[in-house]
Amino acid sequence: MKQSIVHVALVVADYDAAIDFYCGKLEFELLEDSYQPEQDKRWVVVAPPGSQGTTLLLARAANPKQEKFVGNQSGGRVFLFLRTDNFDRDYKRYLERGVKFVRDPQTHEYGTVAVFEDLYGNLWDLIEYAEDHPLAQ
Repeated sequence: MKQSIVHVALVVADYDAAIDFYCGKLEFELLEDSYQPEQDKRWVVVAPPGSQGTTLLLARAANPKQEKFVGNQSGGRVFLFLRTDNFDRDYKRYLERGVKFVRDPQTHEYGTVAVFEDLYGNLWDLIEYAEDHPLAQ
């Protein structure tokens, strides 16, 4: 058996604002943005540059119940983990673009990490794994 996680849905308040943040500030690639008329919504998929794995589905909140979870899908914990091949480069770029870091960079046995917020307040780890870590590539 071979399986993989294709998309992770991130509930957002506005498609275009989310695209601006992820593709503008974080330099993600916009892989798809298509209108789904039967549900009156858009199918918006983004991914980090060079990524060949899981993508992020930007899903606009469709009702008040979903709206309550915009920016807090994980109850305030770090929700998503963005691996980089060059922590210093990306940390500097993100700071220059106004990305808000809520935890300063720290180096651990597993690698270098800092925590940032997306435009809604979801927490992300920016991480470069140590060379000998199983997830380093």
